[in-house]
Amino acid sequence: CAFASPPRRLLGVEAGPRALTLSAALTPPPPYVAVIFTNHKVVGDDTAYDITAARMLDLARSVDGFLGIESARDANGTGITVSYWRDHDAIAAWREHPEHLDAQSAGRSEWYAWYELRVATVERAESHRRP
Repeated sequence: CAFASPPRRLLGVEAGPRALTLSAALTPPPPYVAVIFTNHKVVGDDTAYDITAARMLDLARSVDGFLGIESARDANGTGITVSYWRDHDAIAAWREHPEHLDAQSAGRSEWYAWYELRVATVERAESHRRP
């Protein structure tokens, strides 16, 4: 997922005072799997969302097979997060993690007006970094 200015933001944490910037995920050579989560966040108190987003990142990093993440959200609340995984088994472990299941439920009932989730195999990857 390519991003341009302004700075990239991490898992929706951009709304709170603990905003974290993120550069492009450093992934191994393909193949690997990408989970693409496009969503629209409802307006409201972001405190619980920000705390949960930060916790989900910590949990994802602890799952064997997690490779990295890229995320951005516009001023209107529409966002996209792409997480990268070694294989479908790693995604299954993440999808079924008990705390992630709770966060998914909260996302459906409290935080997202809508979302789309797509899973794709990355067959080719290129990158450029200006010196």
